[in-house]
Amino acid sequence: MAALLELKDVHAYYGDSHVLRGVSLSVEEGEVVGLLGRNGAGKTTTLLTIMGYLRARQGAIVFRGERMGGLHPYRVARRGIGFVPQERRIFPSLTVRENLSIGERSDGRGRWSVEDIWNIFPNLHARQKNLGCHLSGGEQQMLAIARALMVDPVLLLLDEPSEGLAPLIVEKIVQVLHDVKGKGLTILLIEQNLNTALRLADRHYVLSKGEICYSGTSGDLEGSEEVMKKYLGV
Repeated sequence: MAALLELKDVHAYYGDSHVLRGVSLSVEEGEVVGLLGRNGAGKTTTLLTIMGYLRARQGAIVFRGERMGGLHPYRVARRGIGFVPQERRIFPSLTVRENLSIGERSDGRGRWSVEDIWNIFPNLHARQKNLGCHLSGGEQQMLAIARALMVDPVLLLLDEPSEGLAPLIVEKIVQVLHDVKGKGLTILLIEQNLNTALRLADRHYVLSKGEICYSGTSGDLEGSEEVMKKYLGV
């Protein structure tokens, strides 16, 4: 059975700088897969290349059995991939409800309604009339995830969802991601907090200098002291 997402020998550059060097990975439907590594390893670049913000110069990106090379980001999103960037990129001058409406499907056929979002994120329900710029960092992260869900993705790409958040908010984010996985959503996750990554993901890929240097389950990774020390600095 074909993977939902496959990267096959993907090379990507920033100008003349060769950042991704033959990255190959796969994500099966219903999985949460972690993409780990030190800063500068190429994790965010991998997500940007999948989304079409950066074009792969070599290799193939295959989603649901179809190659996606050269597609603009909005076309990638229409294929069923949602993206929550590290910077969140909510609209600060729009209300919570208006931010959600931007991602809302016009045909009403999405799996996620506004009511579903309010149930998952009661804080956002309470602050639906507040501007994005008036939300806390944790609330902004919740809004970024909620807006991505409104697009009704099959696969959700998450870049550092717990970064800079208080432990109680991180716990809420972890619970939300467990809940959305239970509704059939597949997730590819970048997470610097290793404990959070191990709790969320079924298995992991570790990047070093733009190359995959390790892959395995959460249990395998947790038991590999060499990989943890050499590539993750733990």
